[in-house]
Amino acid sequence: MRIKAILSATTLAASVVLAAAAAPAQAAVGPVTPSFAVDHATSAVRGHATAFAAGAGDTFASRGVIVETNGTSHVHLNRSYLGLPVIGGDVIAHLSETGALRDVTRSQAAPLTLATTPKLSAAGANRAAAAALKGTPNGAATLAVDAIPIVPILVWRTKVDTAKGQFHVLIDAASGKVVDSWAEEQTIEGTGNGFNVGTVALDTTQSGSTYQLKDPERGGTYTVDMNNRRFGKGTLFTDADNTWGTGALSNRQTVAVDAQYGVAETWDYYLENFGRRGIANDGKGSYNRVHYGTGYNNASWSDACFCMTYGDGDGTNYGPFASLDVAGHEMTHGVTSRTAGLIYSGESGGLNESMSDIFGTLVEFHSNNAQDPADYLIGENVALDHEPLRYMDDPSKDGRSAKCWSSTVKNLDVHYSSGVGNHAFFLLAVGSGTHTVNGVTYNSPTCNNGTVTGIGNAAAGAIFYKALTTYMTSNTDYAAARTATLNAARDLYGTGSAQYNATAAAWSAVSVG
Repeated sequence: MRIKAILSATTLAASVVLAAAAAPAQAAVGPVTPSFAVDHATSAVRGHATAFAAGAGDTFASRGVIVETNGTSHVHLNRSYLGLPVIGGDVIAHLSETGALRDVTRSQAAPLTLATTPKLSAAGANRAAAAALKGTPNGAATLAVDAIPIVPILVWRTKVDTAKGQFHVLIDAASGKVVDSWAEEQTIEGTGNGFNVGTVALDTTQSGSTYQLKDPERGGTYTVDMNNRRFGKGTLFTDADNTWGTGALSNRQTVAVDAQYGVAETWDYYLENFGRRGIANDGKGSYNRVHYGTGYNNASWSDACFCMTYGDGDGTNYGPFASLDVAGHEMTHGVTSRTAGLIYSGESGGLNESMSDIFGTLVEFHSNNAQDPADYLIGENVALDHEPLRYMDDPSKDGRSAKCWSSTVKNLDVHYSSGVGNHAFFLLAVGSGTHTVNGVTYNSPTCNNGTVTGIGNAAAGAIFYKALTTYMTSNTDYAAARTATLNAARDLYGTGSAQYNATAAAWSAVSVG
């Protein structure tokens, strides 16, 4: 496991100095546009190289812009060094309404100075990666700079196909050793009759005399039947009368209804609460793959196919994985990929999983589906005995997840290190102690024996979403997540507000801070 060097956002005092010294001094004519923000952010890099830890070999390219209603903006920039992408080198420039630089969020500690000539060949890197993961290479290895270690190194980026799926592998370009690895798949109006969601309305597409399970209102999102295979494109679900499924698993459309409905509800949650138009905020839909494999006990998101995959379960311990909170969980992996880009390893990987659990839960509350009442339990409909996969009020109840931060959390599987973030969110939204919500009783402890008063799902969700999309970078750990959420609470509600103070208290209650 790599040691990560994290710098939080620059201090308020530094922000004031930056704003005073920034060259742009005139507001845009009319509303601030994304192009205006990007132009001023790239200009700010040249004028404030130290704030960005930028060296002579660095170039920056925009990967996303958020413009607030008051004209302030946040520009996420990817860094390249001598033409090579820099892992963990991304930054966020925070600008005033005039385009002046107010603050910078970054993880990279200092400008890069390393040589970019590898001792190991690309073929050698592929062999090393394949040997380490006991798989076969997939595609050519490419060079990159890994800025996550305290001393940045030159690495080969490779992909390896294994029996457990495809993995990204970083190989030290000098020694041939594995630096890190993570999975490619991150391991969450007709009438539909679903297995988990009951009878629901679905927006579909008419094609001639048949209907397609394809949503024209939400970017063309659709669902395919993988026919119990793990390869291939699957078959788009079609129907003659626009009534889908029977509610019974003997009908192959039934699980497709659960998946399609889950995507629609997740899309609507992000749109109605944050104005986000789909996973990538570009109005384009993804797709679902159901009936994947045989006895497959998993669900996943994949950047490669821009899709969600759902297994049917083994029928003994688990049923279909296409439940409402799992759909929200998997789609949120896509949102995270398109915003902070949290690396799926160590604490950033746990935070990645936690964000998916948090927003999967909030999708469930937003949907208010009578067949699947909202709760703070993760995947409670997946196991046939309805034992949740994870608990947000006290993550340690599953016997594996961490409820309190410690220096060893980074060594846990990301599904268990996620407990720290889940616990912090529950405390922020609901509070410590005993609470009953929708008939379920929770008892949330604190790690510092303190008391936290919850601020509700809406405010807690707004803080975590703004932190994810505005202040987190690929290498954010739990300490930096505390800073990011406090920055978000400050922006939304003000420093010293009840929401700001509760955010600080929630993180302290899980030993972060």
